[in-house]
Amino acid sequence: MTSADRVSPVVTARDLAPALAHRAAEYDETGAFPREDFDALRAAGLLGLMVPPRLGGCGARFTDYADVASVLATGSGATALIFNMHASVTGSLAHTPDDVARSMGAPPSYFAARDRILADAAAGALYAVAMSERGAGSRLSRLTTRYERTDGGFHLTGSKAFVSAAGHADAYLVAARAAENGVDSEPVVSYFLVPACAGVTVEPTWNSLGMRATGSHDLHLDVTVPADALLGGVEGLTLLLAQVMPHWLVASYAAVYVGVAQSAIDAASAHLAERGLQHLPAARARIGRADAAVAAARLTVTEAARRVDADPGAEETRRWAWRAKLLAGDTAAQVATSMLEAAGTSATRRGHALERLFRDARCGALQPPTSDVCADWLGVAALGGDPDRDTAVPRW
Repeated sequence: MTSADRVSPVVTARDLAPALAHRAAEYDETGAFPREDFDALRAAGLLGLMVPPRLGGCGARFTDYADVASVLATGSGATALIFNMHASVTGSLAHTPDDVARSMGAPPSYFAARDRILADAAAGALYAVAMSERGAGSRLSRLTTRYERTDGGFHLTGSKAFVSAAGHADAYLVAARAAENGVDSEPVVSYFLVPACAGVTVEPTWNSLGMRATGSHDLHLDVTVPADALLGGVEGLTLLLAQVMPHWLVASYAAVYVGVAQSAIDAASAHLAERGLQHLPAARARIGRADAAVAAARLTVTEAARRVDADPGAEETRRWAWRAKLLAGDTAAQVATSMLEAAGTSATRRGHALERLFRDARCGALQPPTSDVCADWLGVAALGGDPDRDTAVPRW
């Protein structure tokens, strides 16, 4: 098969979305991991979306990821959100140029480990992100999960919260803090890819308002990993990467919530048509405003993604990444609320698509960094300050 014969990932996602939508209500009701969805994503090769072709993947850009995630979210926001976490791991590895990795001190062993991780994803491995902690949120400088060197590797201990796909991932991207601080008493925070094993246990704590099928349970760690589990091969890269690659920590969520918002419009339109209410001026006006709002959010996400592909480290790219997260999260919540009001009381019953979408959409503004944090970051930047440092509380 030539490259011209291959179906684009966006077309593949579009073909899968209806089946995801059909299963979404049951997975939401039970709070179960959407296993059938990921069987389908795996079979379609989408777990290798960000993986270079030389390792068996699609070689997607960030713009491709944003398009695919948004389309998947029109079927199931929870499935798209889990997919986002997986793509954040594979995308950050695949998109860090070799010369940049070497300039940050990556040893030769890093490249072999990176290629193995990416090839495994193309073959169907699923990765999850274990960053947030109770009481610290996603602030990397406040983590309590610790690591220390051992003979031939590292020992990690601690607990993580909001770990989507907990218990179903093949490995977890874990942010942990060195037992001792570094220069100037600053915390040394590193990323590890920890395989699912006996030292990684899941506590079933997830019973949430929305995104219930993400299965974002607590994860407890008391595990020893080999040296090549340290991503980048160098300790202390995590805070640096949070600043130079904000699209995977910030903007990648945005595409998901644009898809959820679009799904809310579609569900409301179908509901109104079924009941012969599409001729009501007030209902039409709500649909029209929602359409414009989602289009604006989508354009912002698209512009952010375009800039990420063109110049990921540019200051203006960072601004667009934070704008995308702010607008997508707020727009999803506002549009879903308006669509529920347009549809009326009958759409609030459990089992109605709009009721589920309303709950899922409400999570967008709360997903870290929250809308308030995004707005503050942008406000500091607009006023000429450094949004990563000119605050009383560290962003990360």
